[in-house]
Amino acid sequence: MTADPHSRHKALIAPLRAAMYEFATETVRDRLSELVAPDAPMHLAFPFETLDGPAGWLGDALGPLKTAMPDLERRDHIVMAGADTDGAQWVGCGGYYCGTFAAPFLDIPPTGHMAHMRFHEFFRFEDNRVVEMQALWDIPELIMQAGAWPMGPSLGREWHIPGPATQDGLVPGPHDEARSVRSRDRVIDMLEHMKRHPAQGGPDVMEMERFWHERMSWYGPSGIGTGRGIGGFRHWHQIPFLNGMPDRGRYVDEIDYHFFGDGDYVAVTGWPDMIQTVSAGGWLGIAPSDKRIEMRSLDFWRLEGDRIRENWVMVDLLHAFDQLGVDVLARMREYVSARRTPGFTLPEGLAP
Repeated sequence: MTADPHSRHKALIAPLRAAMYEFATETVRDRLSELVAPDAPMHLAFPFETLDGPAGWLGDALGPLKTAMPDLERRDHIVMAGADTDGAQWVGCGGYYCGTFAAPFLDIPPTGHMAHMRFHEFFRFEDNRVVEMQALWDIPELIMQAGAWPMGPSLGREWHIPGPATQDGLVPGPHDEARSVRSRDRVIDMLEHMKRHPAQGGPDVMEMERFWHERMSWYGPSGIGTGRGIGGFRHWHQIPFLNGMPDRGRYVDEIDYHFFGDGDYVAVTGWPDMIQTVSAGGWLGIAPSDKRIEMRSLDFWRLEGDRIRENWVMVDLLHAFDQLGVDVLARMREYVSARRTPGFTLPEGLAP
């Protein structure tokens, strides 16, 4: 078996990824039971929340997704691994689930066409088994493809988020520890500078040009969208975000980050990893409530040299809205209540 633990963990998760690419349910169940401890907490996006072990993940989330997309495929474009600053060992996977959207999923009306839903899934290993998962699925992305998004329009660009421009996101071994730690620490330093604004001064205190490539791409979650360059990132995401939640970064003692690096790639996970108050001008069309909310943001970065060229960001927006008293899925059900689309018959050869 592979010598360094991080390459070994990527090798251990490869059979599950392969099974989920073909997605025969029994095979996926077998690979999950081999890899994941039966009592591992499986933290997933709202409305799933924490599921009980691999059986819960398959039965309550993956299974219904397979029913909705009978020809379901998992496609990874980032697979990386490393140790966080406390020594915990993680594997981070980013990509999307796709297939013919033939039956409802979470009451999202099917389209009869191919659909995709982005995922960021992080797995913590101990003794060669997964003992915890922290994962987000971009459920708003699927709602938008069904023409059923009941909230305000995104400021950024909504599109099918690409994998790394360098096409090297399936990071091979052996693990380069020095390079990985250097990348990880660079991203942590960048975030420390980001938190200086607005509490410690104007945008200049973030020193963004020192950390971010001038042609950076910030791939935000559906509901926020993508921004290109520092200007696009600030205009379409950061400025509205800080206008709505100016106390960003004040509650870091109450959250638990897990940063890890693998070559030029860095990831962060946490459940939650942000706490802030929706105040001032409100956020994403929601009026300010002066309510403090938890946020889950699971991210990947790719560095070129010592600057960030690409950043994949997932935020559990449905969870954030729920804490503000907005039931997005209930709104969606009302929005599509006049439709009569119970499901679609797939062409021969695609039946479950």
